[in-house]
Amino acid sequence: MGAAMKPGAMKFDTILVANRGEIACRVIRTARAMGLRTVAVHSEADRGAPHVLMADDAAEIGPAPVSDSYLRGDRIIAAALASGAGAIHPGYGFLSENAAFAEAVAEAGLVFIGPPASAIRAMGDKAASKRLMRAAGVPLVPGYDGEDQSEARLLAEAEAIGFPLMAKASAGGGGRGMRLVERAADLADALARARDEAARAFGDGRLLLERAITGARHVEIQVFADGHGACLHLGERDCSVQRRHQKVLEEAPSPAVDPALRAAMGEAAVAAARAVDYRGAGTVEFLLDAAGAFYFLEMNTRLQVEHPVTELVTGLDLVELQIRVARGEALPLRQEDVLLGGHAIEARLYAEDPGAGFLPSTGPIRLWRPASGPGVRIDAGIAEGGEVSPFYDPMLAKVIAHGRSREEARLRLIRALEETALAGPETNAAFLIDALSHPVFAAGEATTGFIAEAWPEGVAAEAPASETWALAAALALDAAREAALAEAGFVAADQIGWRSDAPSEARIELECRGEARAMRAVAVPGGWLVRDGDEESEVLVEAPGRARLRGRGRAFAAAIGADGALALVSGRERGVFHPVAPGGGAAAAEGGLVRAPMPGLLIEMRAEAGREVAAGEPLAVIEAMKMQHRILAPVAGRVSAVHASAGAQVASGAPLFEVEAGG
Repeated sequence: MGAAMKPGAMKFDTILVANRGEIACRVIRTARAMGLRTVAVHSEADRGAPHVLMADDAAEIGPAPVSDSYLRGDRIIAAALASGAGAIHPGYGFLSENAAFAEAVAEAGLVFIGPPASAIRAMGDKAASKRLMRAAGVPLVPGYDGEDQSEARLLAEAEAIGFPLMAKASAGGGGRGMRLVERAADLADALARARDEAARAFGDGRLLLERAITGARHVEIQVFADGHGACLHLGERDCSVQRRHQKVLEEAPSPAVDPALRAAMGEAAVAAARAVDYRGAGTVEFLLDAAGAFYFLEMNTRLQVEHPVTELVTGLDLVELQIRVARGEALPLRQEDVLLGGHAIEARLYAEDPGAGFLPSTGPIRLWRPASGPGVRIDAGIAEGGEVSPFYDPMLAKVIAHGRSREEARLRLIRALEETALAGPETNAAFLIDALSHPVFAAGEATTGFIAEAWPEGVAAEAPASETWALAAALALDAAREAALAEAGFVAADQIGWRSDAPSEARIELECRGEARAMRAVAVPGGWLVRDGDEESEVLVEAPGRARLRGRGRAFAAAIGADGALALVSGRERGVFHPVAPGGGAAAAEGGLVRAPMPGLLIEMRAEAGREVAAGEPLAVIEAMKMQHRILAPVAGRVSAVHASAGAQVASGAPLFEVEAGG
């Protein structure tokens, strides 16, 4: 893409990427394709991370916690200057929407690959941005965005707006500091929790209130502006499938938007960008109601997580455009040049356990083999043998599919998720497959209430199917036999498995997700006959990654760790099967003892010895992977012991408190 340079624009040949994970890898790939040198930054925990290994140079900027590393703008700028970088790309998250950081980058004589600090500041304050949009004629959701933040004023404004309503952090986004309030009785608690979470996440506890528009879609417009006066939009993305106000599935174009509506929303988005003299890539987010009316939500002054679906339907590289605009070049296209081809859908692969209320999951990545094939794109920043820690966002990868039609893209994405082998921490892969397969999503009718309506009781915990246990047992036995043969040295092929009496029975016990099964198996030509209780399964491994199970073909991916644990992925089934020593097995429940469900910071502890509590009453709040999670009383009764205090960093499984049933 060649274009004229803006007079006086800064040239640079080295970019420092002030981020980590998949977005850092994504930026590095495009920068290197443009012939630019790249520099990565990393915390102590990320020394061997893929983004560090991809870059031409790397600098360590501090310990694992983001407050000591990826949020230290001074250390990032110092690393850029020391490495000879002329520009900093912030990615998304961390410092990407920090106006003070953008200003500091410019003051250091470096180019910030993003919008002007003034635009970040204007749109970063959600209340102020709404006032700007009102003046620019952009339609707004009815609500309150005033400076008076007293509880009395917020309560009064809430009554005037009506319920349900949203309480939202004025300074933030990403679902943090946001609460849906269904009735007046819940308002005071929701305001307190939203304010606390906003203060912790953004250092600013101010809130705004908005009418909750039920049955709406979340539709956003990708905008792009240069320093030569051009500002255009690249169509829309539908991000309605959300959980806890965080996006799960995104697609372009939206199945609810026709050309006339696209033009109207695009015009409003461009007006929003022009109102703050925008430059670079940005996203204007709207709520779209069932009648086709749309309302401004916010503007994200950065690249979005879901930008690949726009790239696939437009054929543009948005990171390349960001870099060229930052170098002072004019955009190489006009609005009439933007054409949308086909359909693209993205799924966010998270380290979380849907069956446990979507709690974040941590631990080693035992198996990672991303899918490939026509129309499939994987953006990731992980590697087999790496570690998922509690310090960073739980998103591990983005699986994206493009097709000539929405249905082709949907089916390709389901297949890509089934063929993407990721095991170690629990993930939401099976849930994503179920969501994509749901009739409401398949029909293009999902709104922001889709997940809550489709899974009103939450997602049930799933144990592996009986056939999957049998496959795991056969693969573990194969691995044990190969290890024994390797230790024995040379054994003639016609001696393997030979014996003079009847075949002996092997016994194996495995544990997965808290369930243990003791199985028996007998070797048969090409595999094993596995008995699990009264069930019997013949498992024949026909080729690497291909087995015949009870007479049916089945694809799989597997890896055995040094500890003997088998990581196994087969379609939507996936898990880590740990060998159990004789007499072992899954641990029994510990009565009323409540343990930390994940590693994190214990930010609140309401449990006090002797206190009477109701079943399900929130007694603690733990923060991990950028979100707060309530820990509930398991039964009604009396708190008999407290083992931790607020402010403590706790490990997964650490005892927190005990509740004695019945008091």
